[in-house]
Amino acid sequence: MSTVHFQGRPVRVDGSFPAPGSQAPAFRLVGGDLSEVTLANHAGKRKVLNIFPSVDTGVCAASVRRFNELAAKLDNTVVLCISADLPFAQGRFCGAEGIANVQMLSLMRGREFLHDYGVAIADGPLAGLAARAVVVLDTHDKVIHAELVDEITHEPDYDGALQALG
Repeated sequence: MSTVHFQGRPVRVDGSFPAPGSQAPAFRLVGGDLSEVTLANHAGKRKVLNIFPSVDTGVCAASVRRFNELAAKLDNTVVLCISADLPFAQGRFCGAEGIANVQMLSLMRGREFLHDYGVAIADGPLAGLAARAVVVLDTHDKVIHAELVDEITHEPDYDGALQALG
């Protein structure tokens, strides 16, 4: 269990947040075409997991836009944007914003991801959604950077994620 903040108020986050050096837990989430997407689908690539509550908030949308810009410049790296939004809503957002360099993944199925990655908001108004976090994995799915953002209404440390990718 961890504690982060939402608008300055503490909220409990359940699960085990992955530490640098640990092996990333496998997952099964839902892609834009409603297919199952797993960590193994991106074997041999570096992965940036941009985890957030909902693309329908300004800060979450900003993180997707920023990682979309960064993804275009990263070699052998896929950026996976993970939220509770349905694939249809994620698709509308990406279409309207011209987002094409990241892959949106939904927690529509695979909700165990929330606990496996230690981002399950357990109380407060956002209970049931994912806390804001960025987890960077190497080509062997080892965690090389992990940030559980202390204040959900703040953007993640983009520079820290990029530095981990070298």
